Amino acid sequence: MTEKPRRINVIKADFTSPFYKFHITNIRRKVFVEEQGVAREEEFDQFEDESQHFLVMFGYSKAGTARWRTTGDGIKLERFAVLPKHRNSGVGSALVKAVLFDVMDKGKKIYLHAQLRAIPLYERNGFVKEGNMFSECNIDHFKMVYKPS
Repeated sequence: MTEKPRRINVIKADFTSPFYKFHITNIRRKVFVEEQGVAREEEFDQFEDESQHFLVMFGYSKAGTARWRTTGDGIKLERFAVLPKHRNSGVGSALVKAVLFDVMDKGKKIYLHAQLRAIPLYERNGFVKEGNMFSECNIDHFKMVYKPS
C-alpha cells in the first residue's frame, strides 16, 4: 500500500501565543542548540517579540520554523530550522517561499545569512551570495540577497 503524501502548511505564527512559542522554540532548540551547538542565549535573542514568526506543519507534525524582521539594511530572513526527519521533503522550500511572499510588498532589500549547507536551497529560491564567508555562532555563513531573475 502506498503512503498518502503529507500536506505542507506554513502558518504565520503569533509568538505571544503560548502554543506557537512552545513549538517554535522547541524546533529551534533541537536544531540550533542541540544539533549545531549554538549557545541558547545566542539563539534566543532580543528580537523575538519584534519578529514575524512562521511554523510549518507537515501533516500533523510540527516540522520547521523561521522568522523575519526589519533591520537598518532591509528585511532580514532568519532562524530557518527544519527538523532532521522533515529535511529534503519540501518543507524548507515551502517555508522560504511563504516568508518571501510575506515580505515581497514591503519595498525593501531582502537578505539572510545562510549556513553553507543551506545555500543551494536559497539559491533555488532567488538568493545570491554577496561578500565573503564569515562565522556566526562558530558556523560558516554567507550573506545572501534576494534577486529574483
